[in-house]
Amino acid sequence: MVTPRWGGVSRGSWGLSQGRDGGLNLGLYCGDQPEAVAENRRRLSALLPADPQWLRQVHGVDVCCVASGKQGGESQQEVCADASVTDIPGRVLAVLSADCLPVLLSDRSGRRIGAAHAGWRGLAAGVIENTVTAIQALPGEAEPLVAWLGPAIGPAAFEVGEEVRQTFVDHDPLSAECFRPAAQPGKWLADLFSLARQRLAKVGIIEVGGGGQCTVGDPERFFSHRRDRVTGRMASLIWIKP
Repeated sequence: MVTPRWGGVSRGSWGLSQGRDGGLNLGLYCGDQPEAVAENRRRLSALLPADPQWLRQVHGVDVCCVASGKQGGESQQEVCADASVTDIPGRVLAVLSADCLPVLLSDRSGRRIGAAHAGWRGLAAGVIENTVTAIQALPGEAEPLVAWLGPAIGPAAFEVGEEVRQTFVDHDPLSAECFRPAAQPGKWLADLFSLARQRLAKVGIIEVGGGGQCTVGDPERFFSHRRDRVTGRMASLIWIKP
């Protein structure tokens, strides 16, 4: 059996970034010095079987299939997508976040994996469903999938407008259960973790771990755009053990 490795890298204290980005910022597009980000990524890569496949995330639903067996160097080139999949042992998939929800996926035997960046826009538009479809299209016998939810903005902190709630409810009326009224009229508190679990269940994934870690409420461990506005990015990573 091939075992996937998955987990996350929080803001940490062993990175080169300074100021509001602090510590181990891994994002290129949040005001940090490019050389600091490059060094932070180098330090992370030194702990992994290969350089991660970095994505230029745009809150969309495109999925990158990382099919090449090459490792290092070339994999540092960013691909414009919000999810990636692979069946190549040793290739590291990564998504960056600072409130959006990282969703890591694997089949039960750990031979096919995926990683999705699921902010509310991508989640509503189907990034999880597209990632699952891309995993299932990889070679190999069909197997049930399992998922892990990384840290994200929690339901006590994620205030949204009626248009966000309606977007989800229009797709699935049961999504209304994932919203509760906020103090301000016309505003709602959204539960990204529950919304993701609903989407996963709809595509047959009921074995879901993680979830519940709020990025806004833990400034020592997590970057948060909602809390700090200008901030760094963390990584959630998954790979098949070589």
